[in-house]
Amino acid sequence: MADYIPSMDLIEPASKGETWAVARLISRAEANMSEVREAIGEIYRRAGNAHVIGLTGVPGSGKSTMVAKLVHKLRAAGRRVAVVAIDPSSPYSGGSILGDRIRMSDLALDRDVFIRSMATHGSVGGMAHAALDVVDILDIAGFDKIIIETVGVGQDEVEIANASHTTVVVSAPGLGDEVQAIKAGILEIADIHVVSKCDRSDSNKTMTDLKSMLRDGIGHGVQPNWRAPVIGSSSFQEEGFDELVAAFDKHLESLEGEPGRARREQISSFRLRKAAEALMLERFEAQSDFDGAATDVAARTVDPYSAAETLVRNFSSEASS
Repeated sequence: MADYIPSMDLIEPASKGETWAVARLISRAEANMSEVREAIGEIYRRAGNAHVIGLTGVPGSGKSTMVAKLVHKLRAAGRRVAVVAIDPSSPYSGGSILGDRIRMSDLALDRDVFIRSMATHGSVGGMAHAALDVVDILDIAGFDKIIIETVGVGQDEVEIANASHTTVVVSAPGLGDEVQAIKAGILEIADIHVVSKCDRSDSNKTMTDLKSMLRDGIGHGVQPNWRAPVIGSSSFQEEGFDELVAAFDKHLESLEGEPGRARREQISSFRLRKAAEALMLERFEAQSDFDGAATDVAARTVDPYSAAETLVRNFSSEASS
């Protein structure tokens, strides 16, 4: 059996693009190993050069096929591209289909493309808990465009806007995306709107509805110097991808100066909150009688709020002692 290589010793080969080192660091970050946290801290200090593109949309909107076409287009432009494809995991086994890696298998032999599928492992908001650590690892490995594709579970995937420099919301004809977008606030997080499957005859209605809502002031993002474009695309006919790639670059240019600083602070605040939540939950479950309290709640000898209040009070006392 090969000797275990400490995570700190994997940073240099990873920064030179060595796939084996990148993969090991990602696996350790995803497994939430305590040993890798020091390395993740050093990687974070070195990262910050890649353009992170978040891509979300409801199931059936063609996100995965679009990502595959995008990677081909970006590679043709000489970009090194990484994809973090997040798939929903089973609430019972914790497993995931990880189908995006299968869909993009034709890209597997390109050394300038890295595809990693990740399971959510119960995380809400369409993001896996270690997604941004993985982005940093890919960043120092020299990938200049990193695409995060969310799970596509429905109306709550707004976390991606706090994790990416450019957020793309994908809609498709006939899915009622316009209504879902308004209900969920999905419309507001988009820096770029894409209507997929524009080879369909009813795509013009979806394009018109989106443009109308934006024109009426619905869904304007928080970046005052940027107006989200609506781009039609067809993966089947390979149309719209030149315009979409150009929109990526144009939006990145718009983040120069104060808008970029504000977006970076937004991402940093999100990461800090998520890191604090993860550490608190980890320590809380390790130090408290969580299982015993759950048994009492199930037996209805105590209500959930009273049990939780007792757990938190005991945990706070143990943490301060």
